[in-house]
Amino acid sequence: MRRRIGLILLTLALIAALVYGFWPQPVWVEAAVVARRPLRVTVEAEGKTRIMDRYVLSAPVAGTLRRIELEVGDAIRRGQPLATMDPLPSEVLDPRRQAQAEARVAATEASLHAAQETTAAAQAEADYAKLEFERMTALCKQKCVVTEAERDRAESRARQTQAQLRSARFAVEVARHEVEAAKTALRHSAAQPGGAARESVVIRAPVDGQVLARPRQSEGIVEPGAALLEVGDPHALEVAVDVLSPDAVRIRPGTPVVLERWGGEQPLEGVTRTVEPVGFTKLSALGVEEQRVWVIADLRSPAEAWSRLGEGYRVEASFIVWQGEHVLQIPASALFRQGDGWAAFVIENGQARRRVVEIGQRGGLTVEIRSGLTEGEQVVTHPDDALQEGATVRIRAEQ
Repeated sequence: MRRRIGLILLTLALIAALVYGFWPQPVWVEAAVVARRPLRVTVEAEGKTRIMDRYVLSAPVAGTLRRIELEVGDAIRRGQPLATMDPLPSEVLDPRRQAQAEARVAATEASLHAAQETTAAAQAEADYAKLEFERMTALCKQKCVVTEAERDRAESRARQTQAQLRSARFAVEVARHEVEAAKTALRHSAAQPGGAARESVVIRAPVDGQVLARPRQSEGIVEPGAALLEVGDPHALEVAVDVLSPDAVRIRPGTPVVLERWGGEQPLEGVTRTVEPVGFTKLSALGVEEQRVWVIADLRSPAEAWSRLGEGYRVEASFIVWQGEHVLQIPASALFRQGDGWAAFVIENGQARRRVVEIGQRGGLTVEIRSGLTEGEQVVTHPDDALQEGATVRIRAEQ
Protein backbone atom coordinates (compact mmCIF):
# COMPACT_ATOMS: atom_id res chain seq x y z
CA MET A 1 0.00 0.00 0.00
CA ARG A 2 2.81 2.44 0.86
CA ARG A 3 4.54 1.62 -2.41
CA ARG A 4 1.37 2.36 -4.37
CA ILE A 5 0.83 5.63 -2.56
CA GLY A 6 4.44 6.65 -3.29
CA LEU A 7 4.07 5.84 -7.00
CA ILE A 8 0.81 7.79 -7.16
CA LEU A 9 2.40 10.85 -5.51
CA LEU A 10 5.43 10.65 -7.81
CA THR A 11 3.18 10.41 -10.85
CA LEU A 12 1.16 13.42 -9.72
CA ALA A 13 4.35 15.43 -9.14
CA LEU A 14 5.59 14.60 -12.65
CA ILE A 15 2.26 15.57 -14.15
CA ALA A 16 2.27 18.86 -12.21
CA ALA A 17 5.82 19.60 -13.37
CA LEU A 18 4.90 18.89 -17.01
CA VAL A 19 1.79 21.08 -16.79
CA TYR A 20 3.77 23.89 -15.22
CA GLY A 21 6.50 23.57 -17.83
CA PHE A 22 4.13 23.70 -20.79
CA TRP A 23 1.75 26.28 -19.30
CA PRO A 24 2.03 29.64 -21.20
CA GLN A 25 4.22 32.05 -19.25
CA PRO A 26 3.30 35.75 -19.03
CA VAL A 27 5.36 38.16 -21.12
CA TRP A 28 7.13 40.95 -19.27
CA VAL A 29 6.48 44.27 -20.97
CA GLU A 30 6.83 47.99 -20.41
CA ALA A 31 3.68 50.06 -20.50
CA ALA A 32 2.56 53.65 -20.80
CA VAL A 33 -0.74 55.33 -20.02
CA VAL A 34 -2.81 57.03 -22.70
CA ALA A 35 -3.09 60.59 -21.41
CA ARG A 36 -3.87 64.11 -22.46
CA ARG A 37 -0.89 66.43 -22.25
CA PRO A 38 0.53 69.44 -24.12
CA LEU A 39 2.13 68.44 -27.41
CA ARG A 40 4.55 70.34 -29.61
CA VAL A 41 5.65 69.51 -33.12
CA THR A 42 9.01 71.11 -33.76
CA VAL A 43 11.72 71.34 -36.39
CA GLU A 44 15.10 71.31 -34.70
CA ALA A 45 18.38 72.46 -36.22
CA GLU A 46 21.59 74.21 -35.28
CA GLY A 47 22.05 77.88 -36.11
CA LYS A 48 24.22 80.85 -35.33
CA THR A 49 23.74 84.47 -34.42
CA ARG A 50 24.75 87.28 -36.73
CA ILE A 51 24.53 91.05 -36.79
CA MET A 52 21.68 92.36 -38.93
CA ASP A 53 23.53 95.30 -40.47
CA ARG A 54 27.23 94.69 -41.01
CA TYR A 55 29.23 97.46 -42.67
CA VAL A 56 32.48 96.85 -44.53
CA LEU A 57 34.41 100.12 -44.77
CA SER A 58 36.69 100.21 -47.81
CA ALA A 59 39.15 102.65 -49.33
CA PRO A 60 37.26 105.11 -51.59
CA VAL A 61 40.42 106.03 -53.57
CA ALA A 62 43.99 104.86 -53.89
CA GLY A 63 46.22 106.38 -51.24
CA THR A 64 48.43 105.86 -48.21
CA LEU A 65 46.55 104.50 -45.22
CA ARG A 66 47.67 105.65 -41.79
CA ARG A 67 47.95 103.00 -39.09
CA ILE A 68 44.54 102.06 -37.62
CA GLU A 69 44.70 102.23 -33.83
CA LEU A 70 41.25 100.74 -33.16
CA GLU A 71 41.00 97.19 -31.83
CA VAL A 72 38.30 94.58 -32.48
CA GLY A 73 35.53 95.17 -29.93
CA ASP A 74 36.16 98.89 -29.47
CA ALA A 75 33.00 100.97 -29.27
CA ILE A 76 32.44 103.57 -31.98
CA ARG A 77 30.01 106.44 -32.47
CA ARG A 78 28.28 107.55 -35.64
CA GLY A 79 30.51 110.05 -37.49
CA GLN A 80 33.64 109.13 -35.52
CA PRO A 81 36.87 109.13 -37.61
CA LEU A 82 38.02 105.53 -37.99
CA ALA A 83 40.75 105.69 -40.62
CA THR A 84 42.70 108.39 -42.47
CA MET A 85 44.17 108.19 -45.97
CA ASP A 86 46.81 110.51 -47.41
CA PRO A 87 47.55 111.07 -51.10
CA LEU A 88 50.04 108.75 -52.72
CA PRO A 89 53.65 109.98 -52.22
CA SER A 90 55.61 111.37 -55.15
CA GLU A 91 58.13 109.10 -56.80
CA VAL A 92 61.89 109.50 -56.34
CA LEU A 93 63.74 110.98 -59.35
CA ASP A 94 66.93 109.18 -60.32
CA PRO A 95 69.79 111.23 -61.98
CA ARG A 96 68.56 110.50 -65.51
CA ARG A 97 64.97 111.49 -64.80
CA GLN A 98 66.19 114.47 -62.80
CA ALA A 99 68.05 115.72 -65.88
CA GLN A 100 65.00 115.08 -68.07
CA ALA A 101 62.81 117.07 -65.69
CA GLU A 102 65.25 120.00 -65.71
CA ALA A 103 65.41 119.93 -69.52
CA ARG A 104 61.61 119.87 -69.67
CA VAL A 105 61.49 122.97 -67.48
CA ALA A 106 63.93 124.76 -69.76
CA ALA A 107 61.94 123.77 -72.86
CA THR A 108 58.65 124.96 -71.43
CA GLU A 109 60.19 128.27 -70.34
CA ALA A 110 61.47 128.74 -73.89
CA SER A 111 58.00 128.00 -75.23
CA LEU A 112 56.61 130.58 -72.81
CA HIS A 113 59.03 133.24 -74.07
CA ALA A 114 58.11 132.44 -77.67
CA ALA A 115 54.42 132.72 -76.88
CA GLN A 116 54.98 136.05 -75.18
CA GLU A 117 56.83 137.42 -78.26
CA THR A 118 54.03 136.15 -80.47
CA THR A 119 51.55 137.95 -78.25
CA ALA A 120 53.53 141.18 -78.50
CA ALA A 121 53.51 140.95 -82.28
CA ALA A 122 49.79 140.22 -82.32
CA GLN A 123 49.23 143.20 -80.02
CA ALA A 124 51.06 145.52 -82.39
CA GLU A 125 49.16 144.15 -85.39
CA ALA A 126 45.84 144.57 -83.56
CA ASP A 127 46.67 148.15 -82.55
CA TYR A 128 47.56 149.07 -86.16
CA ALA A 129 44.38 147.44 -87.52
CA LYS A 130 42.29 149.31 -84.99
CA LEU A 131 43.83 152.68 -85.97
CA GLU A 132 43.32 151.86 -89.62
CA PHE A 133 39.68 151.03 -89.02
CA GLU A 134 39.14 154.27 -87.07
CA ARG A 135 40.79 156.26 -89.87
CA MET A 136 38.61 154.61 -92.51
CA THR A 137 35.52 155.31 -90.47
CA ALA A 138 36.40 159.01 -90.21
CA LEU A 139 37.11 159.29 -93.93
CA CYS A 140 33.95 157.44 -94.79
CA LYS A 141 31.95 160.26 -93.26
CA GLN A 142 33.42 162.56 -95.90
CA LYS A 143 31.73 161.93 -99.21
CA CYS A 144 33.73 160.39 -102.01
CA VAL A 145 36.93 159.96 -99.93
CA VAL A 146 36.80 156.17 -99.27
CA THR A 147 34.25 153.62 -100.28
CA GLU A 148 32.10 151.49 -98.01
CA ALA A 149 33.94 148.37 -99.20
CA GLU A 150 37.30 149.72 -98.03
CA ARG A 151 35.81 150.57 -94.66
CA ASP A 152 34.35 147.02 -94.29
CA ARG A 153 37.72 145.49 -95.15
CA ALA A 154 39.38 147.60 -92.47
CA GLU A 155 36.75 146.53 -89.93
CA SER A 156 37.24 142.83 -90.80
CA ARG A 157 40.99 143.22 -90.50
CA ALA A 158 40.59 144.77 -87.04
CA ARG A 159 38.44 141.88 -85.88
CA GLN A 160 40.91 139.29 -87.21
CA THR A 161 43.80 140.89 -85.42
CA GLN A 162 41.83 141.02 -82.16
CA ALA A 163 41.04 137.30 -82.47
CA GLN A 164 44.72 136.54 -83.17
CA LEU A 165 45.65 138.57 -80.11
CA ARG A 166 43.29 136.61 -77.87
CA SER A 167 44.64 133.32 -79.29
CA ALA A 168 48.20 134.45 -78.56
CA ARG A 169 47.28 135.37 -74.99
CA PHE A 170 45.72 131.92 -74.48
CA ALA A 171 48.91 130.36 -75.83
CA VAL A 172 50.86 132.33 -73.23
CA GLU A 173 48.62 130.97 -70.46
CA VAL A 174 49.05 127.41 -71.72
CA ALA A 175 52.81 127.81 -71.86
CA ARG A 176 52.85 129.29 -68.36
CA HIS A 177 50.91 126.29 -66.98
CA GLU A 178 53.23 123.88 -68.76
CA VAL A 179 56.17 125.61 -67.11
CA GLU A 180 54.48 125.28 -63.72
CA ALA A 181 53.74 121.60 -64.34
CA ALA A 182 57.35 120.91 -65.32
CA LYS A 183 58.63 122.73 -62.23
CA THR A 184 56.14 120.84 -60.03
CA ALA A 185 57.36 117.46 -61.30
CA LEU A 186 60.90 118.59 -60.52
CA ARG A 187 60.06 120.15 -57.17
CA HIS A 188 57.71 117.52 -55.63
CA SER A 189 59.84 114.43 -55.22
CA ALA A 190 59.76 111.84 -52.43
CA ALA A 191 63.41 112.67 -51.80
CA GLN A 192 62.59 116.31 -51.05
CA PRO A 193 61.84 117.38 -47.46
CA GLY A 194 58.17 117.65 -46.46
CA GLY A 195 56.41 120.81 -47.41
CA ALA A 196 52.88 122.02 -46.79
CA ALA A 197 50.30 119.70 -45.27
CA ARG A 198 48.59 117.46 -47.80
CA GLU A 199 44.85 116.95 -48.08
CA SER A 200 43.63 113.75 -46.43
CA VAL A 201 40.55 111.51 -46.74
CA VAL A 202 38.86 110.63 -43.42
CA ILE A 203 36.68 107.51 -43.21
CA ARG A 204 33.99 107.86 -40.55
CA ALA A 205 31.70 105.42 -38.73
CA PRO A 206 28.29 105.03 -40.43
CA VAL A 207 26.49 103.82 -37.24
CA ASP A 208 26.90 103.43 -33.50
CA GLY A 209 28.36 100.05 -32.64
CA GLN A 210 31.64 98.21 -32.34
CA VAL A 211 34.57 97.18 -34.50
CA LEU A 212 33.89 93.61 -35.68
CA ALA A 213 36.98 92.95 -37.80
CA ARG A 214 40.13 94.74 -38.88
CA PRO A 215 41.39 93.35 -42.20
CA ARG A 216 44.04 96.08 -42.43
CA GLN A 217 45.95 97.67 -39.55
CA SER A 218 49.42 98.77 -40.62
CA GLU A 219 50.24 101.89 -42.61
CA GLY A 220 50.70 101.41 -46.31
CA ILE A 221 49.40 102.00 -49.80
CA VAL A 222 45.93 100.64 -50.53
CA GLU A 223 43.96 100.30 -53.74
CA PRO A 224 40.39 101.57 -54.22
CA GLY A 225 37.90 99.13 -52.70
CA ALA A 226 40.35 97.51 -50.27
CA ALA A 227 38.56 96.45 -47.05
CA LEU A 228 39.81 98.38 -44.02
CA LEU A 229 37.30 97.77 -41.19
CA GLU A 230 34.07 95.91 -40.48
CA VAL A 231 31.70 97.57 -38.04
CA GLY A 232 28.17 96.99 -36.79
CA ASP A 233 25.83 97.09 -33.83
CA PRO A 234 26.24 93.86 -31.78
CA HIS A 235 22.97 94.57 -29.97
CA ALA A 236 21.00 94.14 -33.22
CA LEU A 237 21.26 90.36 -33.59
CA GLU A 238 19.34 87.84 -35.65
CA VAL A 239 19.53 84.05 -35.77
CA ALA A 240 20.30 82.24 -39.03
CA VAL A 241 19.41 78.52 -39.08
CA ASP A 242 19.92 76.18 -42.01
CA VAL A 243 17.22 73.50 -42.10
CA LEU A 244 16.44 70.72 -44.53
CA SER A 245 14.28 71.88 -47.42
CA PRO A 246 11.35 69.52 -46.51
CA ASP A 247 11.35 71.04 -43.02
CA ALA A 248 11.59 74.58 -44.42
CA VAL A 249 8.29 74.02 -46.23
CA ARG A 250 6.61 73.58 -42.82
CA ILE A 251 8.02 76.83 -41.41
CA ARG A 252 6.33 80.14 -42.17
CA PRO A 253 7.06 83.77 -41.22
CA GLY A 254 5.72 84.27 -37.71
CA THR A 255 6.45 80.70 -36.56
CA PRO A 256 7.61 80.75 -32.91
CA VAL A 257 11.12 79.47 -32.21
CA VAL A 258 12.82 78.46 -28.96
CA LEU A 259 16.60 78.83 -28.73
CA GLU A 260 18.34 76.43 -26.36
CA ARG A 261 21.89 75.42 -25.39
CA TRP A 262 23.24 78.87 -26.20
CA GLY A 263 25.10 79.19 -22.90
CA GLY A 264 22.44 80.81 -20.74
CA GLU A 265 20.31 79.26 -18.03
CA GLN A 266 16.94 79.91 -19.70
CA PRO A 267 15.87 79.29 -23.31
CA LEU A 268 15.36 82.32 -25.50
CA GLU A 269 12.20 83.07 -27.43
CA GLY A 270 12.11 84.24 -31.01
CA VAL A 271 9.93 84.46 -34.08
CA THR A 272 10.61 83.54 -37.68
CA ARG A 273 11.08 86.59 -39.89
CA THR A 274 11.75 85.02 -43.28
CA VAL A 275 12.35 81.72 -45.03
CA GLU A 276 14.72 82.30 -47.91
CA PRO A 277 13.31 81.14 -51.24
CA VAL A 278 16.62 79.72 -52.50
CA GLY A 279 18.24 76.58 -51.12
CA PHE A 280 21.83 75.38 -51.23
CA THR A 281 23.71 72.09 -51.12
CA LYS A 282 25.60 71.12 -47.98
CA LEU A 283 27.51 67.98 -47.00
CA SER A 284 26.27 66.37 -43.81
CA ALA A 285 28.53 64.85 -41.15
CA LEU A 286 28.17 61.50 -42.95
CA GLY A 287 29.22 62.98 -46.27
CA VAL A 288 25.70 63.00 -47.77
CA GLU A 289 24.63 65.94 -49.90
CA GLU A 290 21.59 67.71 -48.47
CA GLN A 291 19.45 70.53 -49.76
CA ARG A 292 19.13 73.11 -47.01
CA VAL A 293 17.45 76.49 -46.66
CA TRP A 294 18.33 79.49 -44.48
CA VAL A 295 15.62 80.50 -42.01
CA ILE A 296 16.07 83.89 -40.29
CA ALA A 297 14.56 84.54 -36.85
CA ASP A 298 14.39 87.60 -34.60
CA LEU A 299 14.95 87.48 -30.84
CA ARG A 300 11.91 88.33 -28.72
CA SER A 301 13.36 87.79 -25.24
CA PRO A 302 14.50 90.89 -23.31
CA ALA A 303 17.90 92.16 -24.43
CA GLU A 304 19.26 91.73 -20.90
CA ALA A 305 18.72 87.97 -21.16
CA TRP A 306 21.03 87.55 -24.19
CA SER A 307 23.39 90.47 -23.68
CA ARG A 308 26.39 88.10 -23.71
CA LEU A 309 25.60 86.77 -27.17
CA GLY A 310 27.77 87.99 -30.01
CA GLU A 311 28.40 87.54 -33.71
CA GLY A 312 28.60 83.91 -34.85
CA TYR A 313 27.54 82.25 -31.56
CA ARG A 314 26.04 78.75 -31.79
CA VAL A 315 22.40 78.08 -30.79
CA GLU A 316 19.99 75.16 -31.12
CA ALA A 317 16.69 76.29 -32.60
CA SER A 318 13.33 74.52 -32.24
CA PHE A 319 10.67 75.90 -34.61
CA ILE A 320 7.18 75.20 -33.22
CA VAL A 321 5.17 74.30 -36.33
CA TRP A 322 2.18 72.96 -34.31
CA GLN A 323 1.14 72.77 -30.65
CA GLY A 324 -1.85 71.78 -28.55
CA GLU A 325 -2.66 71.93 -24.84
CA HIS A 326 -4.90 68.87 -24.25
CA VAL A 327 -3.81 66.31 -26.81
CA LEU A 328 -4.49 62.58 -26.42
CA GLN A 329 -1.11 60.96 -26.95
CA ILE A 330 1.07 57.89 -26.44
CA PRO A 331 4.80 57.21 -26.89
CA ALA A 332 5.80 56.70 -30.51
CA SER A 333 7.53 53.47 -29.45
CA ALA A 334 4.11 51.87 -28.76
CA LEU A 335 3.08 51.99 -32.43
CA PHE A 336 3.74 49.41 -35.11
CA ARG A 337 2.56 48.97 -38.69
CA GLN A 338 -0.76 47.24 -39.35
CA GLY A 339 -1.22 47.06 -43.10
CA ASP A 340 -1.38 50.62 -44.36
CA GLY A 341 -2.16 52.00 -40.92
CA TRP A 342 -0.94 51.85 -37.35
CA ALA A 343 -1.77 49.69 -34.35
CA ALA A 344 -0.86 49.30 -30.69
CA PHE A 345 -1.21 46.61 -28.00
CA VAL A 346 -3.61 47.58 -25.24
CA ILE A 347 -3.44 45.79 -21.87
CA GLU A 348 -6.90 44.49 -20.94
CA ASN A 349 -7.29 42.22 -17.89
CA GLY A 350 -3.66 41.25 -18.02
CA GLN A 351 -3.73 40.35 -21.72
CA ALA A 352 -2.41 42.16 -24.80
CA ARG A 353 -5.08 43.17 -27.31
CA ARG A 354 -4.22 44.58 -30.72
CA ARG A 355 -5.97 47.86 -31.44
CA VAL A 356 -5.98 49.77 -34.74
CA VAL A 357 -5.44 53.48 -34.14
CA GLU A 358 -5.52 56.68 -36.16
CA ILE A 359 -2.62 59.01 -35.49
CA GLY A 360 -2.28 62.76 -35.98
CA GLN A 361 0.64 65.04 -35.23
CA ARG A 362 4.01 63.52 -34.36
CA GLY A 363 6.02 65.34 -31.71
CA GLY A 364 9.27 63.43 -31.78
CA LEU A 365 8.87 60.85 -28.96
CA THR A 366 5.09 61.14 -28.69
CA VAL A 367 2.23 60.84 -31.17
CA GLU A 368 -1.28 62.29 -31.19
CA ILE A 369 -4.07 59.69 -31.14
CA ARG A 370 -7.23 60.71 -32.97
CA SER A 371 -9.17 57.45 -32.60
CA GLY A 372 -8.77 53.86 -31.35
CA LEU A 373 -7.70 54.59 -27.77
CA THR A 374 -9.25 56.26 -24.77
CA GLU A 375 -7.68 58.23 -21.97
CA GLY A 376 -6.41 56.09 -19.08
CA GLU A 377 -5.77 52.89 -21.03
CA GLN A 378 -2.37 51.26 -20.93
CA VAL A 379 -0.40 50.43 -24.07
CA VAL A 380 2.68 48.28 -24.47
CA THR A 381 5.82 50.18 -25.41
CA HIS A 382 8.52 48.59 -27.53
CA PRO A 383 6.47 45.47 -28.45
CA ASP A 384 8.59 42.67 -29.92
CA ASP A 385 7.76 39.72 -32.20
CA ALA A 386 7.14 37.42 -29.20
CA LEU A 387 4.08 39.42 -28.18
CA GLN A 388 0.94 38.04 -29.80
CA GLU A 389 -2.76 38.81 -29.65
CA GLY A 390 -4.22 37.62 -26.34
CA ALA A 391 -0.88 36.92 -24.70
CA THR A 392 -0.71 37.25 -20.93
CA VAL A 393 1.52 40.14 -19.95
CA ARG A 394 3.03 41.55 -16.81
CA ILE A 395 4.11 45.15 -16.56
CA ARG A 396 7.74 45.64 -15.72
CA ALA A 397 7.65 49.38 -15.23
CA GLU A 398 5.03 52.04 -15.92
CA GLN A 399 5.86 55.31 -17.64
